[in-house]
Amino acid sequence: MTSTSSVWPTGQQPSRAQRQGRYVPESMKHPGKMLPAIAARAVAAFTRPGDLVVDPMCGIGTTLVEAVHLGRDAVGVEFEYGWAALAVANLALARSQDAIGTGRVIAGDARRITQLLPEAAGRAALVLTSPPYGPATHGHVRSTRDSGEPGIRKSNHRYSRDRANLAHQSLPALLDGFAGILAGSARLLRPDGIVAVTVRPFRHRGELVDLPGHVIEVGQRAGLVLADRVVCLLCGLGDGRLLNRASFFQLHEARKAWARGIPIHAVAHEDLLVFRCPPMPADGVA
Repeated sequence: MTSTSSVWPTGQQPSRAQRQGRYVPESMKHPGKMLPAIAARAVAAFTRPGDLVVDPMCGIGTTLVEAVHLGRDAVGVEFEYGWAALAVANLALARSQDAIGTGRVIAGDARRITQLLPEAAGRAALVLTSPPYGPATHGHVRSTRDSGEPGIRKSNHRYSRDRANLAHQSLPALLDGFAGILAGSARLLRPDGIVAVTVRPFRHRGELVDLPGHVIEVGQRAGLVLADRVVCLLCGLGDGRLLNRASFFQLHEARKAWARGIPIHAVAHEDLLVFRCPPMPADGVA
C-alpha cells in the first residue's frame, strides 16, 4: 500500500467525461455514482495488482470497473437488480477493453454481506463504497433554457422505489443499516485491509447534514478505527483557480440563500474516510 496525501485532485474532468467510453451510456442514469477518479485513486493507493476489492453497495459498478482496469479482482453487491445489471454490463465492457482483473456482481442486500460473500472472508485488501443520500438526489436537470418549456424538470434522481431499500429509511435507520454493512465488510478484510467510504455532507430542507461525521461514528460503532480522512476534490484545478463542477441545484440553492443573507456554498469535495480494523492485542485475543 502506498502512502496518501491529504488532497486528491479527482475533479480534473467532469463525471461524464470520466465515464466516456469506459462505461455503458445508461450508467449516467444512476443518481449517486462514485466518481471514477476517486475509485481509481483509492484502489491504486490501498491495493496491489491481484488483490481483492469489494464494494457492498456497488451501484453501476464504478469501484469494480476501476479495480479490474488496474489489475485487481473485484466483487460487488447491489440491492437493485437494474443497477446490478448495469454493473455487469460495465464489467463486460472493461473486459472488452483488455482489463486484466476479474469482476462479478451479486444482486442482494449488503446487510447480509458475510452470507452473500463467504468465500471473501479474510481475503479483501480493500472495501470501497459510499452510502445512499436518502431516497433521491438532484439527478439530472433540464431548465427552461434547455427545454423551452416553463419550469425545471428532474430525471434520474431516484435510487429506487423499493421501500425495502436502505435509501428509503430515516437517517437514524439508514445509519444503523450502514453500520451493519461496515461491520460485515470488516469481516471480509485480511489483517492489513482497509475500509474506505466516500461521503459528502448534504442539505435536507435547508439544513446541512454532516453525513461524513455520522459515518465516522457508525464506523467506530462497527468496530473500525479511523486512520485517515482524505479530501477528494469534485472541482477542477486550473490556472490558479477552482473550476466549479457543482450541480444546477447546488448552485441554485446557494444563490437563493445568499439572496436571503445566508452565505452557504456548494460542496466542492468528498471525504474519503479510511478505516482499519483495530490491532490485535499482544496475546492475540480480541
